[in-house]
Amino acid sequence: MDAFVFLAVLAAAAFHAGWNALLKLRLEPIVATALVAIASGVVVIPWTVATGPPDSAAWPYLLGSVAVHIVYYLTLAEAYRSGDLGQIYPIARGTAPLMTAALATVWLHETPGIYGWAGIIVLAAGILLLAFKGGRTLEAFDARSVGFALLTSLTITCYTLVDGLGARTAGSPAAYTAWLFLLSGGAMAVYAIVRVGPGIGSAFLANWKMAMAGAALSTAAYAIAIWAMTVAPIALVAALRETSVLFAALFGTLLLREPLLLVRVLAAFLVLAGALLVRMR
Repeated sequence: MDAFVFLAVLAAAAFHAGWNALLKLRLEPIVATALVAIASGVVVIPWTVATGPPDSAAWPYLLGSVAVHIVYYLTLAEAYRSGDLGQIYPIARGTAPLMTAALATVWLHETPGIYGWAGIIVLAAGILLLAFKGGRTLEAFDARSVGFALLTSLTITCYTLVDGLGARTAGSPAAYTAWLFLLSGGAMAVYAIVRVGPGIGSAFLANWKMAMAGAALSTAAYAIAIWAMTVAPIALVAALRETSVLFAALFGTLLLREPLLLVRVLAAFLVLAGALLVRMR
């Protein structure tokens, strides 16, 4: 993988972990998720004007991705309702690279190669290890949160493949990304009004700084990832993106006072080793 693409995806990983950490700071998760999604739609309005709409061939992918992203936002919010960032984030992100790589190999005929597969497997193992606390098994975790985290992982696999293909047919990855966030934000606004009620407006006004910060991080993170998938194999970009768990673990420790345990330090080295193997591909 090209060095510039590699570093850009690492930056996207840090941005992604940042907006996920914001979901756990103050608000009820579904409200926080809705606010970030709505703010993202607002942020990209000038962007959609500047880029114009993507090519017509990309619209089926775009609309499909919007539907999957709505499910992603909802399952992620439910997972965070009773689970902590340091556990839920690695579970949600850890299984996605393996599923994405397998489907990309079968469906798109993109072969990661020996180093690529080794990197994906090692990276995924490190990510999942980060979810463990003091050697506890998944049986000790909140079953509801873990279930929603696994559902989130499935949505990540789906939208990664859909967006990778959509961006390649859009004529402009920037246009595809902008319209994706605009449509997703609008759909989440409708959902939030139905689910939360008119109070979503006052919640936005009271927390607009958090919402806009999360929107800036979210849009930047995914814009970089979508661009990267147009110039590099989707499976490798998807795997490298999941190094965001390292940043999530750091944010969870520093901002949310979640424990930093030896097992998570060891897992971090596995994630780094996996990232280096992906770079060698």
